[in-house]
Order: sequence, then C-alpha cells, then structure tokens
Amino acid sequence: MSRPARGAEAGAWPRAAALLIRQALEESLDQYWQSRGLALDQCSARAQFICLAEYAEPESAAAVSSAWSALSRACHHHVYELPPTAAELKGWLDVVEHWHSTLDT
Repeated sequence: MSRPARGAEAGAWPRAAALLIRQALEESLDQYWQSRGLALDQCSARAQFICLAEYAEPESAAAVSSAWSALSRACHHHVYELPPTAAELKGWLDVVEHWHSTLDT
C-alpha cells in the first residue's frame, strides 16, 4: 500500500490541474479572437482580458478574467500558500466550461 504524497509532491497535482485549466482557457481565448478576425492573440493574456470586457458579455468576461487570474496565481508555488483545493479547481473549471459553451453558440 502506498502512502499519500507529502511535502512538495502533495501540492503538485492541484497546480498541474490549474495549469491545464488555464491553458484551455487561453486557447479558447485565442480561438475567440480568431473567430472575430482580431489579431489580439498576439497580445499578453492580461491585455486580452482587458479587451474582452469590450467584446464579450460583461458578466462572462469578468468571470473568465477572474478565473484566469486565480488560475495564474494557483500555478505558481509560494512557500506559505496552500495549493488550490478541489472545490476551487472545480469552480474554475466550471467557468471555463461555460465560456467554451458560449463560444460554440
């Protein structure tokens, strides 16, 4: 029987999950700009989210921007910060999935 991960390994999977969710969000944002014929995918993610508030539904843009900021913080290990919880990851994933569903319509 293996023991649960301790130390540095214990926080690896939540940060890895946060990174994958953030990458999915960034890729969908690139697709969003391409579908509108705008070359904003060459700008920084922060600049894209500022512009998103002008192009997308304000409520959705704010939720996606907030999720991206939280995911970015969660991707980086800070000595005195806990990794994201499963509930936080689920919440961010829900926001990204909702964003994806709005792109399909």
